[in-house]
Amino acid sequence: MKSPLLSLPGAVSAEGVDEGVAGHYGDLFREQRALADGTGFVDLSHRGVLTVTGDDRLAWLHLLLTQHVSDLPPGRATEALVLSANGHIEHALYLVDDGTTVWVHVEPGTQQALIAYLESMKFFYRVEVADRTDEFAVVHLPAGSIAPVPEDVVVRETGHGRDLFLPRARLADLSGSGPFGPAAGVLAYEALRVEGHRPRLGFETDHRTIPHELGWIGSAVHLQKGCYRGQETVARVQNLGKPPRRLVFLHLDGSEVHLPPRGTELRRAADGPDGRAIGFVTTSVRHHELGPIALALIKRNVPVDADLLADTTAAAQETVVAP
Repeated sequence: MKSPLLSLPGAVSAEGVDEGVAGHYGDLFREQRALADGTGFVDLSHRGVLTVTGDDRLAWLHLLLTQHVSDLPPGRATEALVLSANGHIEHALYLVDDGTTVWVHVEPGTQQALIAYLESMKFFYRVEVADRTDEFAVVHLPAGSIAPVPEDVVVRETGHGRDLFLPRARLADLSGSGPFGPAAGVLAYEALRVEGHRPRLGFETDHRTIPHELGWIGSAVHLQKGCYRGQETVARVQNLGKPPRRLVFLHLDGSEVHLPPRGTELRRAADGPDGRAIGFVTTSVRHHELGPIALALIKRNVPVDADLLADTTAAAQETVVAP
């Protein structure tokens, strides 16, 4: 679904899973600085939107998700995961309840598979699940933004900004001098996400990722609840072991012209470019202050002070998930 905001001056479409919205509008660092200062907005209208209604919606979701949502107060944002039976991450949900409806946004293109799973688990519960992607678009206002939001728009407010479930017909109203200020592209949003060490499904995850590896314990996984698929793995790793990998933040050599793409193998610098792979880059970006940075997954037993190589690019690591 192509966003009407791609018609704004300077708009360049994002690539890959983010195709359909602007990667940037001609000045990546200016857009990053604006978001960091709490101004402007990001068009995330390519993300999937679904709603869950019915009297049993929170009690039912509580049984299926990793997060404690049975008593979720109206207006309180949270995030949750759907795991496989073996505890591997399958879906990441960003949700808020408005008192009658749970509003959820998810990664682009994943909503149909999520809805199929939820529908298969309805049984006798009084719930209705609906794909609302054609009707509503996600728009992000950064932390510190004082832009007014219409009273009829559902808002999911977090520490790094507000996600609006905006009627899709109103997207075109955000062009020019719209109510939220200047548009920033998804690349600026991603740069601040990497700076904030926030994992993203399909970027920091692969087919065998478990929540402990990415620091999702607490923010998306509640350890004092059970009765959800994959809970046994979560409890076993939490109580009896350590995850096999850990998320790290990388400062990349700024003299390199190209960023190492996702999947670039990491090695210990001491072992050289022909050494044994100990992980891979998950997301790499250019930051307006920090320069080239990245998130990566590496083996848990790699020393926290070890210098790394991303292919031939030197990388210094910062701990995100403790070994």
